[in-house]
Amino acid sequence: MIKKTKTNSTKKYLPLLLFSITIIASIYLGNNWIQITTYNITSSKLPNDFHDFKILQISDLHNKKFGKDNNILTNNIKKIKPDIILITGDLIDYKKSDINIAIKLISQIKEIAPIYFVNGNHEWWSGKAKKLENKLIEENVTILNNKIISISRGKSEIVLIGVDDPEGFSSHNEYINKLKELSNEKFSILLSHRAEDFALYVKNNYDIVFAGHAHGGQIRIPFIGGLVSPNQGFFPEFTSGIHEKGNTRMIISRGLGNSIIPVRIFNRPELVVVNIRTDIR
Repeated sequence: MIKKTKTNSTKKYLPLLLFSITIIASIYLGNNWIQITTYNITSSKLPNDFHDFKILQISDLHNKKFGKDNNILTNNIKKIKPDIILITGDLIDYKKSDINIAIKLISQIKEIAPIYFVNGNHEWWSGKAKKLENKLIEENVTILNNKIISISRGKSEIVLIGVDDPEGFSSHNEYINKLKELSNEKFSILLSHRAEDFALYVKNNYDIVFAGHAHGGQIRIPFIGGLVSPNQGFFPEFTSGIHEKGNTRMIISRGLGNSIIPVRIFNRPELVVVNIRTDIR
């Protein structure tokens, strides 16, 4: 009779142990290893002075920190060297709405490039939207909720437009009317938290829209896309990438943090970089 040794018993469970370690490591990296996604957008409407203008989008951070004092996120942004930084909402989370975490990050990146901000639903859900806005203003962040501003380069101008999250309006019709009111004939870049409202952005002829909210579908299934998204349900249409219709192109960030669903799968946190270019040769 052959007795089972301790070594044989260990070997039996080694594949399970290795599998478990792999899964844990994959989940950790999938939630903490930042992906930088770069898009190049060409438009004949863009003034020549804005050729190769670099835009960085930060979305859906939800108070997450990457490294000590967010140094990993900060260092990534420094390496990108954007011309402007756009924050498309949910900088804080309604469950852990520590404004100081958000403001500390802003204080670390505000010298890199001008920063523009619009609210997401979590700013309103937290009850701290106005307090956060005031703190951001102290850090020289431009609040774009329901506003239009011009930015200049050389002798040319384009407009940045921001719309507040629907949670900041008294009715959805008020939000729809505001999108119509803000539309502009100049080359326009819209900051809006909600990716699912693509049809409204197309209807109002915005040139480029930066949006988030969908968290990339939280769990991404290869060859299919995101699994679930707020306000879009299962197998949502608008979770990442560029969507184009008519004269409008919408860029969706998969975001950086998590909220109600606390983990991402096959869906790394994302910084989006967009280089806008004229069609000059």
